[in-house]
Amino acid sequence: MVRDQLERLGVVGAGTMGSGIAQVAAAAGYDVVMRDIEAEFVESGFETIDDSLSRLESRDALEDDPETIRGRIEGTTAVGDLADCDLVVEAALEELDVKREVFADLERVCDADILLATNTSTLSITSIASALEHPERVVGLHFMNPVPVMEGVEVIVGEKTTDEATALAHDLAAELGKTTWESDDKPGFVTNRILMPWINEGIRAYDEGVATKEDIDAGMELGTNVPMGPLTLADHIGLDICLHASETLHEELGDRYKPAYLLKRKVEAGDLGKKTGEGFYEYE
Repeated sequence: MVRDQLERLGVVGAGTMGSGIAQVAAAAGYDVVMRDIEAEFVESGFETIDDSLSRLESRDALEDDPETIRGRIEGTTAVGDLADCDLVVEAALEELDVKREVFADLERVCDADILLATNTSTLSITSIASALEHPERVVGLHFMNPVPVMEGVEVIVGEKTTDEATALAHDLAAELGKTTWESDDKPGFVTNRILMPWINEGIRAYDEGVATKEDIDAGMELGTNVPMGPLTLADHIGLDICLHASETLHEELGDRYKPAYLLKRKVEAGDLGKKTGEGFYEYE
């Protein structure tokens, strides 16, 4: 059984995704513990939250004032501070060994009825949970970036995940104002299995001179009614993240998921998109 009375949520990782998850949980009225390995990472996460809340307040998109929402979030570097949480979402680095270590720590400090969710976008839920004593309480809860804005959450069911854990993941996402879809534990799940080839083909089209980057993005935005074309979206996601996801899918699914050469070149040059000020486009 998993605990279904949720008041206090834990988030592991204070980066872009972790801070976003902490923010939407606090905005929904939950007390939140946001944990990272260094105090400076936690502080950076709070800065990201403050900036996001300020923008949302300027658009009159908050039910509570920013100070109230911010006050529901506690920052920490101690994994033991997650022991009192009713559910924990992991949003650490997208590396299997890192996530396995995080979940081993969580199993050590959290009660056996606490749902443990991972925000992984490509890694197997079953593999992440494989070394745990209670893998049945591990589920994928893949939020979209930016978390405070995007409405969707992908729920991924591992080989051992119980129906009860899956249902609770859907319920929590709904409480956070999100709409869910469900995927089996297959490489890339639904979203990235389809999204990454689309992004890579847009990059290849640009690299091969099919059209300018602006026209490729405009063609996809106006021609298929998506809010961002592939090159703009890649910049917003982060080119390093796109490359890592593509490499994982390439390894699992073969050459149809091979990363575009120009994507590799951009990452090697340190041009990672909006977060570094330059990717396929330049940013202030």
